[in-house]
Amino acid sequence: MLILTRKLGESVTIGDDIKITILGVRGRQVRLGIIAPQRVTIHREEIYFKIQEENKRAVENTADGVFRIAAKLKEDHQKPQGSGSASELLRTNKSDEKENSKRGNRTKPKG
Repeated sequence: MLILTRKLGESVTIGDDIKITILGVRGRQVRLGIIAPQRVTIHREEIYFKIQEENKRAVENTADGVFRIAAKLKEDHQKPQGSGSASELLRTNKSDEKENSKRGNRTKPKG
């Protein structure tokens, strides 16, 4: 870890296109101004970790849904056509995704 001391109004440059400036110091809080290209995402650390957790859960939920559908397809293939088809499960899975999105739960990873 590189440790630097900066005064109010002074900056740190990272690479050719990121500049961090000390805008203010009040007690234990430091206000930073960050200039970076739009392609660079910037988050507070706690928000970044929440996004990572949510993405991981979304991938796990999606994978679980795929495995359930695959198992149902295999089961349908082994029994006569009729009740409980994989297409019904797929519709149920999609309605679950809609319900989760209404509640604010992500069902697909960002990317």
